[in-house]
Amino acid sequence: MAHPERRSSLKLPYQPRRPTWQRNNQRRETADLIGSDKVEGTDVYRSNGDHIGEIERVMIEKRTGKVAYAVMSFGGFLGIGEEYYPVPWSLLTYNEKLGGYEVNLSEEQLRGAPKFSEDEDWDWSDRERNRRISDYYGTTPYWM
Repeated sequence: MAHPERRSSLKLPYQPRRPTWQRNNQRRETADLIGSDKVEGTDVYRSNGDHIGEIERVMIEKRTGKVAYAVMSFGGFLGIGEEYYPVPWSLLTYNEKLGGYEVNLSEEQLRGAPKFSEDEDWDWSDRERNRRISDYYGTTPYWM
């Protein structure tokens, strides 16, 4: 038996064990619900099945819990030069056959849509900027 004073002074980093519900992928999604971590990275398609990007992040209104935007990434090569497009969540529909979200946006609509690059800081608190997103897509602002 080792003497207490001879124990190694090496301390390993603490690695908490995740609860079972977090380790079990099957419980992160049901027929009606999906965990936010599973939404991020989900592919996005046009109605014709063309892959157009993926969801990088969802922006949730703190007080109501309503998802306001899906921040979608398009373009770039190996993650370099990607652009990010905040798209009103109401425009996306989950398509089980495609295994991703579907949105009816043409190439021209995407080219002209509000966007930011990885080098820019998007001010989510700027209501005027958020209103321009809603105006562009013809949706009601998430706060109304």
